Amino acid sequence: MVHAKIAPSLLSSDFARLADECERMLSLGADYLHMDVMDGHFVPNLTLGAPIIECLRPHTKGFLDCHLMVSHPEQWVDDFARAGTDLFCFHIEATTDASALIDRVHALNMKCGIAIKPKTPVASVIPLVHKLDQVLVMTVEPGFGGQSFMPECMDKVRELRAQFPDLDIEVDGGLAPENIEVAAQAGANVIVAGSSIFKASSPRDVISLFRKTVNDAQPTA
Repeated sequence: MVHAKIAPSLLSSDFARLADECERMLSLGADYLHMDVMDGHFVPNLTLGAPIIECLRPHTKGFLDCHLMVSHPEQWVDDFARAGTDLFCFHIEATTDASALIDRVHALNMKCGIAIKPKTPVASVIPLVHKLDQVLVMTVEPGFGGQSFMPECMDKVRELRAQFPDLDIEVDGGLAPENIEVAAQAGANVIVAGSSIFKASSPRDVISLFRKTVNDAQPTA
């Protein structure tokens, strides 16, 4: 049985105070620190890269969940490993040999995840799940924060959970108190949220709600 892992998206943080924001999220109950890496090519936005992760690493013991929305993710594996990344998640749409890339990530002592866009069939990742630490089902089109949650993506989560009861299934995009129940009941257990946490009057309460909702949705023995 899986349990809840809450991953505030630092894309919604104050970048001028990034290390402080990471520590604040951890103090409020976050399990992961979700780092959105965008290259302006795979997605139409440009955010942060390995040099920022490397600068951040000495200032936090938090689990750095790096989601690479980039073309040719193979070229960045070494840099992110050296920077101190804990989990390297790449898009299956961005590589031609996902299996080899997973092996390379693991060889550099990082956990590995694969992300799929809303229009990408879940069947594309199922043959690789046995090699993965996490699957990320995007619930918005990747590239920008603040988009609306796409509930139709929950069919992919249900299919993954039915086949892989112990898999960490992450959802990212538009997650908020009003739709967390839908994601939890579908089987998601790793919850990425940016705006709904950082803009909340009480981020701690939002994190606690997400955790309780996910854990309450787990099947009883």
